[in-house]
Amino acid sequence: MNFWFLCLLVCVGVATAQLSRKEQAAEQARRRVGIASRSREPTDSKPQKKEEEEYDEEEYEESPSAIKQFKCPEPNGYFPDPEQCDKYYDCQDNKAHPKLCPDGLVFNDFSPQQEKCDLPFGIDCSTKPKLQPPMPTVNCPRLHGYFAHKEAGVCDKFYYCVDGQFNMLTCPGGLVFSEKTGICNWPDEAQKKGCGSKELFNFTCPAVDDSVAATHPRYPDVEDCQFFYVCVNGVTPRRSGCKLGQAFDERTGKCDWARKIPECKDWYKGQLTDEELDALENPPPKPKPSGGSSRRKRPQKSQD
Repeated sequence: MNFWFLCLLVCVGVATAQLSRKEQAAEQARRRVGIASRSREPTDSKPQKKEEEEYDEEEYEESPSAIKQFKCPEPNGYFPDPEQCDKYYDCQDNKAHPKLCPDGLVFNDFSPQQEKCDLPFGIDCSTKPKLQPPMPTVNCPRLHGYFAHKEAGVCDKFYYCVDGQFNMLTCPGGLVFSEKTGICNWPDEAQKKGCGSKELFNFTCPAVDDSVAATHPRYPDVEDCQFFYVCVNGVTPRRSGCKLGQAFDERTGKCDWARKIPECKDWYKGQLTDEELDALENPPPKPKPSGGSSRRKRPQKSQD
C-alpha cells in the first residue's frame, strides 16, 4: 500500500514538473512575441532624446543689448526715463507703462503725482541727453518750442512753434534771442554767434578808471535820442531805452521828456503830434473808485 502511494506521488511530481516547464516555455514564447511586437510599434522616445541632445541653452538667454525693464521707484506715479529726457513711465501698481512727451517737450519730474511735459530750457537733461527723433516742419526743427531764426545774421527774431505751426516774434530793442534760455537776453549773456555787442552796436565803451566802471556808466546813442548804452563794469555795452515820448539826458544820465532836452526836443516830430506828447507828459488822473453801496453784509442784530 505504501509502495503504490509513493509511486503515485512521484508520478504527480514529474507531471507537475513537466507542466511547469511547458508553462515556462509558453511564457518565454509570449515574452518573445511581446518584445517583437513592441519593437515594431512606433515610439517617441528616440526623437525626444535626440531633441534633448540638440537643445542649446544659450539660445534662450537674454541678449546683452536688450533694454532692461524699468522698475518703478514707487507703486504709483510718473517717473523719468534714466537715459531719455522726453520719455517717462506711468507706474500703476508697480507696472510701468512707457510714454513720450510731444516732440520738442521734455518730461518735468518735479512731482511723481504730476504728469507734465515742459519746454527744455528750465529742465536739466545733461545726464540723459537722448531724445525722440525730431518731426520738423517749416521753420520748426521740432513740433513744439522756441527756435532761432533760420538766417544766422538775424539776431532779434525767433520762431515760436506749436504743433508744427510757427509764429515769428521779435525781441525788444537791444536784445537778442538766446537759444539756451528760449527768451530774449542781452547779447553778452545770450552768447549767440555773430550776435555779440561788437557785431550789433556801433559803439565801444570808453576807457574809464575802476571807480567809474563800478557805477556802470551810461552814454547816449548818438543815432537815436530814445536809446542809450550802459557799460557793464565799464567794458560791456548794453543798449537800453526810454519809454515813448522820452529821451536820454546825458547831463543827468536819466530819461526825461524829449521836449525838455535841447538836443532831442524835436526827436518825435513826425512820429507823435503835440497833443499826443501832451497826453503822454500829462496823463489824465485815474478815476477814483465810485462810492457805491458795499456788498458786505451788515451783521444782523441779535434778538434777545
